[in-house]
Amino acid sequence: MRERLSHFDEDGQARMVDVGSKVPTRREAVAGAFVELNAAVLAALPQNPKGDPLQVARFAGIQAAKRTSELIPMCHPLALSFVDVEASVVAGGVEIRATAATVAGTGVEMEAMTAAAVAALTVYDMTKALDKGIRIREVALISKTGGKSGTYRRS
Repeated sequence: MRERLSHFDEDGQARMVDVGSKVPTRREAVAGAFVELNAAVLAALPQNPKGDPLQVARFAGIQAAKRTSELIPMCHPLALSFVDVEASVVAGGVEIRATAATVAGTGVEMEAMTAAAVAALTVYDMTKALDKGIRIREVALISKTGGKSGTYRRS
């Protein structure tokens, strides 16, 4: 574990990390989220008058990944080479899986996490008329490859 967080200077002030001297490498991250839905909401998904919530969530997640640096203050704007969001109905809700990739001097974990979170929020938005008690949970990094810290896989 590091002695200090990279987004703070010696005086404890928040700062953007200078990645200018890092060698660009291929980096990929996968993140997930879970939207807990009751049986009635799950059954109503195909009949949603706003459209298919899973498709809208996919598009929202992809768009969010591309705008991560506008939402998270210390994130670098990245030229993403790939973003994909999958939304699948599973027992008890909708499972979101977001993948982001780039060739850059910094990673894409935040882009994948943002995509998963916004896709989950979109499922909520598309179904909240049926149940205000919907829960979004387990937003987490599943894996990442590339960069100085190498490969990470959630156990």
